[in-house]
Amino acid sequence: MSEIGLRERKRQRMYQAVSDIAVRLFLEKGFDAVSVAEVAAAAEISKPTLFRYFPAKEDLVLHRIADHEDEAARVVTGAGEGVSPLGALRRNFLDGLDRRDPVTGLNDHPEVLAYHRLLYGTPSLATRMYAHQERSEAALAEALGGDLAARLAAAQIVVVQRVLALENWRRIADGERLEDVRQDAVAAAERAFGLLEKGLPWLAEESGLGEDERI
Repeated sequence: MSEIGLRERKRQRMYQAVSDIAVRLFLEKGFDAVSVAEVAAAAEISKPTLFRYFPAKEDLVLHRIADHEDEAARVVTGAGEGVSPLGALRRNFLDGLDRRDPVTGLNDHPEVLAYHRLLYGTPSLATRMYAHQERSEAALAEALGGDLAARLAAAQIVVVQRVLALENWRRIADGERLEDVRQDAVAAAERAFGLLEKGLPWLAEESGLGEDERI
């Protein structure tokens, strides 16, 4: 492996290790009760070094979902021949439910539930999540063509996936059994994507239409 590859792997390990330490401290004491300096000390790095990796305190938590930021865009651009954008996104979300992917909200592991309580229960983290969603939306819009119709469609798709995930997490966090939620989660996802296909027919077809025909 090249020196650049080794350096990148080391950097990614550092990101993960520092984020894991920070999340553990935040879960133990509360996000606002833990300082960046305390996280740096626990990770045995300097505060300036920590800020080189994580420009904001909230980024220490959001690192866990950073790789999902352009997921929808990657799904669309990687869709196979004959697969529509919405068809690919539908399958990806349903596959995530099958895998109990935490990003779908359908996961009852105590650490995942605690992480989501931290994420959605801390105002500054919830606010930072909007920036994450905006970047996800922008990446998806670009993958869909980058015009006004694409931006409008991306906004709807990202919101639908967020609402589905929040509903799954909320029900499990309220004490419902995962298997009871799973069946409803699949049905809700099928219905939601069905509605998207009705409202965005040009994304349900293999070949898209021109902008004038879409809006």
